[in-house]
Amino acid sequence: MTGICDGRVVMVTGAGRGLGRAHALAFAAEGAKVVVNDLGVGPDGAGGSSGPARQVVDEIRAAGGEAVAHSGDIATTEGAASLVKAALETYGRLDTLVNNAGFLRDRMLVNLDEDDWDAVMRVHVKGHFLPLKHAAAHWRSEAKAGRPAAARVINTTSGAGLLGSVGQGNYAAAKAGIIGLTLVASAELGPYGVQVNAIAPAARTRMTEETFAGLSALPEDVSPLVVWLGSDGSTGVTGRVFEAEAGRITIMEGWRPGPTADKGARWTPSGAGEAALKLLTEAERPQPVYGVR
Repeated sequence: MTGICDGRVVMVTGAGRGLGRAHALAFAAEGAKVVVNDLGVGPDGAGGSSGPARQVVDEIRAAGGEAVAHSGDIATTEGAASLVKAALETYGRLDTLVNNAGFLRDRMLVNLDEDDWDAVMRVHVKGHFLPLKHAAAHWRSEAKAGRPAAARVINTTSGAGLLGSVGQGNYAAAKAGIIGLTLVASAELGPYGVQVNAIAPAARTRMTEETFAGLSALPEDVSPLVVWLGSDGSTGVTGRVFEAEAGRITIMEGWRPGPTADKGARWTPSGAGEAALKLLTEAERPQPVYGVR
């Protein structure tokens, strides 16, 4: 297979089903060698099986591509390190990391258990941080040895992390955290030849079929943008958040200074309130939180 990722080695986490599977197949179709990571858990993180990752590897190989399965837990240091090791030992290099693994434990805030909060934070935030950390350590060492990479990282956030989503306080907080991690990683890793971006996909998967029942876009609709971001063709693009749904691609623009009042001295509480109310009349109204009627 040849294409825009010909010869590149790509790791995709959570690649046994849904978006991750679509990304893995799309990268392989464009010539990449793919490390397919998946724990094979349910939509809520329960259970586990190496079957989904192996099935995707079989699909890629049947189509003439190259792939290897990895079933380690990337939210652990050992699992994340072994993911990078699998790429290097199998293919001798590493070019792109797609952080995609995740699951849901949806509850309204007053019903949200601490365990549900911790579990979602672990798989989404820690599960992004650790593979990124270990991949970045490799790319930094390569750069210091005089072999700078043309490396790419694509993190997976969500509209919930951008705007909020009723009943998904844990998930929204985790996905917002991933945006912050993306911005910091882009700044810190740029000198080593690493570009870091994030996507906020909208597609019908196991995770979204109940929460967003009317969503009809397919995972395969998101993957072309992810593949491009993971290729040499995206040179110069870093620190950005893209929303992708079906045939629509949007650059999401985050926090930036809006209307400002500067007294030049300390405000009184009533004075601060008056100034804030005036500024609010000048500011753009925020987008509504998902699920608010």
